[in-house]
Amino acid sequence: MRPSRSGLAILAGLALLTVAARAVDSPPFVDRLSTYDKAFWRKSHNWANGWKKNDTGWLAEHASVEDGRLVLRLSDSGAAGRPYASGEYQTRAFFGYGRYEARIKAAAAPGVVTGFFTYTGPSFNGDPHHEIDFEFLGKSPRQVQVNYFTDGVGGKETMIDLGFDASEDFHLYAFEWRPDSIRWFVDGRLVHEETGARGPLPSAPGKIFLHLWAGKDLDRWLGRFAYPGHPLTAEVDCVAFQPLDSPDPGCQF
Repeated sequence: MRPSRSGLAILAGLALLTVAARAVDSPPFVDRLSTYDKAFWRKSHNWANGWKKNDTGWLAEHASVEDGRLVLRLSDSGAAGRPYASGEYQTRAFFGYGRYEARIKAAAAPGVVTGFFTYTGPSFNGDPHHEIDFEFLGKSPRQVQVNYFTDGVGGKETMIDLGFDASEDFHLYAFEWRPDSIRWFVDGRLVHEETGARGPLPSAPGKIFLHLWAGKDLDRWLGRFAYPGHPLTAEVDCVAFQPLDSPDPGCQF
């Protein structure tokens, strides 16, 4: 039986309420990565996404918690039919509006990306593709790219000058996601804001991801990747999510 227009409207309303409820119920956390919490995090394993320009497959052993930090290693061992293998860490839970933080030391090499982002898509709950990004392009370690996707539409890439080399030490990267804005911060300094003027903001809660990957045929964006003969690494020593305007310091030491 096909729903009536009023029935479809009710279903759409219920869907929006479900999204809102998931956003409101997002649990706060601060993980200083002293151990791998299997109940909270998941390591992607023996898998590659469908984008052929990502020349990297994921292996669980390439995302390891060592000495109070998550280490993501990219090697030429290959995985899931791709020539390179690396690590991807993702939360099992979904998170909505709030403040997201990570202390990261990014990889530096042309052709690679260190990512800290939220994501949901068709494979998760049948959601459309919604995403909010920090992307460290290894060819330009003194910059970071921020972006967002709503219903699969991105194209809001913005390059931020950091004033330091993101591969040399840990720095605190954060974004605040609100119904009417996304604000990106570096070491507590506001560096960029989107209010929807360039396209609707994301609204569907997503998982938190951390990963490192090498691109293929993306020279204009990433530079050309050439494996340097040894694994490349990116490191994270804290990840946090807090409700909006929470007084909790999160990952700030």
